[in-house]
Amino acid sequence: MSEEPTFDAEQFTKTLTWHDPTPSFKLALSMSGLDYLTEMAEGRIPPPPIGAHIGLGFSSLAVGDVVMTAVPDASHYNPIGTVHGGFIATILDSAAGCAVHTTLPAGVGYTSIDLRVNYFRAVHAGAPIVAHGWVVKSGSRVAYAEADLHDGDGKLLAKATSSCLIIQP
Repeated sequence: MSEEPTFDAEQFTKTLTWHDPTPSFKLALSMSGLDYLTEMAEGRIPPPPIGAHIGLGFSSLAVGDVVMTAVPDASHYNPIGTVHGGFIATILDSAAGCAVHTTLPAGVGYTSIDLRVNYFRAVHAGAPIVAHGWVVKSGSRVAYAEADLHDGDGKLLAKATSSCLIIQP
């Protein structure tokens, strides 16, 4: 007869702090996408709440190309002890979408309309991950982007393709 599993009664807490995003959204309309994201990366504009929630930040920005980093923690685990695929998809969607955003002039927005993710390796808490997003084709109505996710050793963890609807004023 097998022994019943025992569970550690220790509980953990994660406190999130973010700014009201409304002023930033309004400011975004007055700046090119690259300028807006550069101001954010340099700390002059607060990041969106999702960035605070998942610890996502920029490493580099250029027209049509971004690199973002995050360090998943155990609060991102799924029931089998690896980082949840939704967390990975969120990082990839952010990298691809922000790459598109860097190509847009002031007053023009975007939103994801499609995201396809392929997962290649399990992701574990505590190790930095790096997402690289780039624009494949930019159009007046739809932009296409790709993103990949690597661990600190450069191993490919996941890859995504994305379509973004371009929202004209």
